[in-house]
Amino acid sequence: MRITLLLTVVVLLSACGFHMRGHDKQGTEYAFHTVYLKAAAETPFVTELRLYLELSKLALASSAAQADLVLDVVSESNDKQIIALSGSGQVREFQLRYKVALRAYDNKQNDWLSADEILLQRSLTFDDSQVLAKEQEEAMLLRDMRSDAVQQVMRRLARAKPRTENSDVAR
Repeated sequence: MRITLLLTVVVLLSACGFHMRGHDKQGTEYAFHTVYLKAAAETPFVTELRLYLELSKLALASSAAQADLVLDVVSESNDKQIIALSGSGQVREFQLRYKVALRAYDNKQNDWLSADEILLQRSLTFDDSQVLAKEQEEAMLLRDMRSDAVQQVMRRLARAKPRTENSDVAR
């Protein structure tokens, strides 16, 4: 009975087109086949981006000369600002910001994605009695913002095309 129920659930989920978020790469076509990921350091963002490029069946080149496209992660930063204080002057709420600047170009220095910035913000309430839990929540929010930024980069790459000076004038 359990096997039949499990089999029925699996068949129904596959029949309805269910797939895990971020794992449906079948319909995505890129205008390039190889990419060189240029970054100052191997940060968690760069590592996750590299993984998603590989999952998208894009070949990672070992040098810019071998690649159809160079994806340059110009900068990456995160910061935290106080946005609310209690009556006694204690912090009650923070704003977390995660910013990634990048650009994409080919071997002829034609921009595919001109210098662009992804800026994500989240609010985080704070409670002195739950410091450890709030630190973990902050780490989770930063991890989620980083994953969101990677997804945004992948969507931008999916629609990226070479821009020449003539095509910019035609707009």
